[in-house]
Amino acid sequence: MMNRRSEILVGLTTLIRKEIKRFLRIWVQTLVPPAVTMSLYFVIFGSLIGPRIGSMDGLDYIQFMIPGLIMMSVITNSYANVVSSFYSVKFQKSIEELLVSPMPNWAILVGFVAGGVCRGVIIGFVVFCVSLLFYPAFTVVNPALTITVLFLTAILFSLMGFINAVFADSFDDISIIPTFVLTPLIYLGGVFYSINILPDIWRNISMANPMLYVVNTFREGMLGVSDVSISFALSMIVLFIVLLSSACLYLLNKGIGIRQ
Repeated sequence: MMNRRSEILVGLTTLIRKEIKRFLRIWVQTLVPPAVTMSLYFVIFGSLIGPRIGSMDGLDYIQFMIPGLIMMSVITNSYANVVSSFYSVKFQKSIEELLVSPMPNWAILVGFVAGGVCRGVIIGFVVFCVSLLFYPAFTVVNPALTITVLFLTAILFSLMGFINAVFADSFDDISIIPTFVLTPLIYLGGVFYSINILPDIWRNISMANPMLYVVNTFREGMLGVSDVSISFALSMIVLFIVLLSSACLYLLNKGIGIRQ
C-alpha cells in the first residue's frame, strides 16, 4: 500500500513539476504578454479615459477596473495553459504513457489542473504588481476572500480548459471557445463597468452571465464592493468545480477523446 501511494505521489509531483516548467521555460511567451497587455489597458482606460468617466461605485475608475483585469488574466491564462498542454500530450501520443503508468486518472487530472492554477495565480500576481505602478494607493480590503476566489477561479477555468482539450480534434478547436465564448462573456461580465448603470433589461440579462459572479466576488475581496450576493457566487463557483471535476474524471475513465 505504501509503495502504491509513493508511486502515485512521485508521478503526481513529476507531472506538476513538468507542467510548471513548461510555461516557465517560455516565460517570454507566457508571462510577459499579459503584463504588457494589461499595461495598455491601464494606460488607455485608466489614465486616459478613466478621468473622463469619473468614479464607478464611489471608486476611482482605474481602481474599480483593477480586480476585473486581474480576473480576466487569471481566467484566460489558466484556461489556455491546460487546454494547450493536454491537447499537445494527445497530439504527440504521449498521453498513452500516462494512461499505462501507475497514476490513477484523478492524479493525471490534478497534475494538469495544478499547472493551470500555478500559471493563473502567477499571472494574477504579475498583473496586480503592474496595477500598482498606475495606482500605488491600492489596498486589498479582504485578503482571505481575494486569495480564495483567485484559486477557485483558476481551478474552475483549468477544468474547463481540460474538457475543451479532451474534445479538441485540431489546434483550431482549442482556440474557438476562448475566442467566441470566454472573451465576450468576460468583457460583458462587469470588468469595465458596474451593472448598476445598465437599464433594467440589460441588468437582468447580465445576471445570467457566470463571469459576472466571478469578477464581482473578486472585486468584493479587493475593494469591498459587489453587484451580486457573495455567498451565492461562491457556492456556484464551488458547485461548478465539483461538477466539472466529475465530468473530467468521467471522460478520462471512459477514454472519450483519448483512446479513440
